[in-house]
Amino acid sequence: MNCNNVFTERQLTLAKYAKVLSHPIRLFILNELLKTGTCSKYSSDIHNKLSIARSTFCQHLKVLRESDLVIEEMDFPRIKYCINRNKWNETKELFSHIISR
Repeated sequence: MNCNNVFTERQLTLAKYAKVLSHPIRLFILNELLKTGTCSKYSSDIHNKLSIARSTFCQHLKVLRESDLVIEEMDFPRIKYCINRNKWNETKELFSHIISR
């Protein structure tokens, strides 16, 4: 039996965001980006605050980008990162809907 037929699109989207938000490094990255409100953070600005390998950091940033919670903006030769406000607001709404029950 395929369980996916019983889940709503909202539930599947919420589960996707929950998985993305399930790691403290990704939560730290999001928090750092939320502090500014603009695309002004370079990955090195955030990575330098963590004691982890650059490759590990990049993998977590990739997960955030693939979820569309984080977007990038070219500032040649570097890339700035910021929160995708539309996706962030959707995530907050989905979580608040389930938590407020």
